[in-house]
Formats: sequence, structure tokens, C-alpha cells
Amino acid sequence: MRVVIQRVTHAWVTIHSEKIAEIKNGLLVLCGFEENDSQSDFDWMVKKILRLRIFNNENQIMNLSVGDSNGEILLVSQFTLFASTKKGNRPSYIRASKPELAKTQYDTFCETFQSEWKKDLQKGVFGADMKVCLENDGPVTILMDSRNKE
Repeated sequence: MRVVIQRVTHAWVTIHSEKIAEIKNGLLVLCGFEENDSQSDFDWMVKKILRLRIFNNENQIMNLSVGDSNGEILLVSQFTLFASTKKGNRPSYIRASKPELAKTQYDTFCETFQSEWKKDLQKGVFGADMKVCLENDGPVTILMDSRNKE
């Protein structure tokens, strides 16, 4: 599993020009899955994201988590995180989970996230043609892969 975490001042998702999810200060989490991702990957990733100290404290030092800073979270599935550009000019997505499996993985990841995050969790719609708008704060952007958890 791979995620791109962006600290944002605001972010929202639209489908056919209709806003379906929105957050103010918080984290936009783009998430992609591969076939071998399991519940242990989801558990690890959720805990890691929720504990990341990437929000500024009163001294403007990144030392607070999203919860400490009273932030919000928006999760959006994005299979292109597993793009391979090793050969040629057209990215290959062979490592990304097939859509049926990826939808189950995304739903399970969202459920896992919601069980740890006691606030409202905003989400995109799996497989939809979404437009994601954001204002990156900092900018702070972090890449994480569950294959690096050990």
C-alpha cells in the first residue's frame, strides 16, 4: 500500500461539478493498493498517519498530529500511485490491485481508518472520475509505503 499525505488548509472532491467531500485544515490522503496488501498493512498505515507529527505547534515547529491540531481527514483512492515508468513513456499499472480487489481494499482501509479516527472521515468515491482540489500547507507532502514498515 502506498499513500501520499498532504497537509492542507482546505481540500475537496467533486464529481461532475458536484462537491461530494470537503475538509478544512487537515490531511488529504491519496491511497493506492497492490494485490498483497492486507489488514496488517491497513492497520500500520492508519496508526502511522494518525501519529505523524506534521502540524505546527505554538512555536511553529512541526510537533503535532492531525488529532492534536484538531484537523480533518480526506481519503481518496488513487491507483496511479503504483505507476511504473521504468520502460517507455506510458506508465504501467500492473502492480496496482485490479479494480474489484482495490475497491474492497479501499473500503476496508476506510473502515479501519474510521475505527481509529473518532471524528467524521471524508472520502472520495472509488473508481469515479474525481476532481481533487487542494491548497497544500507548507508545502508538506509525505510519501509512505507499507512495504517499508519493518
